[in-house]
Amino acid sequence: MSQQTSLPKYEIYAIRYAHLEKRTRKDNFISTDAHDGAMPMDFFVWLIRSPERTVLVDTGFGERAAKERQRQLIKCPIASLEVLDITPESIQDVIITHLHYDHAGNLDKLPNARFHIQEAEVHYACGHHMCHGVFRHAYDVEDVVTLVRNVYADRVVFHEGDTALMPGIELALIGGHTKGLQSVRVHTARGWVVLASDASHYYDNMHNISPFPIVYHVGDMVDGYAKLQRLADSPDHIVPGHDPLVLRQYPRYDAKQIDIVKLHEPPSLV
Repeated sequence: MSQQTSLPKYEIYAIRYAHLEKRTRKDNFISTDAHDGAMPMDFFVWLIRSPERTVLVDTGFGERAAKERQRQLIKCPIASLEVLDITPESIQDVIITHLHYDHAGNLDKLPNARFHIQEAEVHYACGHHMCHGVFRHAYDVEDVVTLVRNVYADRVVFHEGDTALMPGIELALIGGHTKGLQSVRVHTARGWVVLASDASHYYDNMHNISPFPIVYHVGDMVDGYAKLQRLADSPDHIVPGHDPLVLRQYPRYDAKQIDIVKLHEPPSLV
């Protein structure tokens, strides 16, 4: 691994593109106590950039999925990039953490991108587990088919396990939530930040070691919490995939943008 002092220091932006208000704690944990309460869910994509590189992490969903799954679509996640002066045509590298509907839609809106994904995730999404509704419910067949079409167009890069994608950006195979879920480790001015994605939907999943109920392998999910801790410079350097606290804890991109926050700056206490 390169010496930390020689690595690029990336900016990272969390972009909220959708929201689900009517959700409770019992929906977000395998085990819950009697004191159940409201626990809304936010949906994010993440933009990593330096003067030399721009990398998008996940691609969200669109209007069709929002209507079918009764989610509030705030803005198309790809269109949201314009606030950061990024055009869809300029994106050349996209990391897909996994192929669930809320992370892998809109691939057709990125005409020049290469998609980086774990090979185990594509095997899972196209394999025998998808014969069962309990596993395939969170996938959208059109998104999977679009990804496969991009395989045949030589626009998908397969990874097997942990790897350094480029200096200062690393992929970490976690599994658990899906067979090929990967998190992303990014070097910033404040140190190594880990975009957990759905390795931990909420802070409480990893802090309380209480798994999210949509899961392929519970053991790998729980082991993943420890792996996130090892990869990050501190617990405050881990960013969960769906927690509304992310928008409350991190500084806004600017005063007008309530749905974009800067993860390369330290969080505040709430």
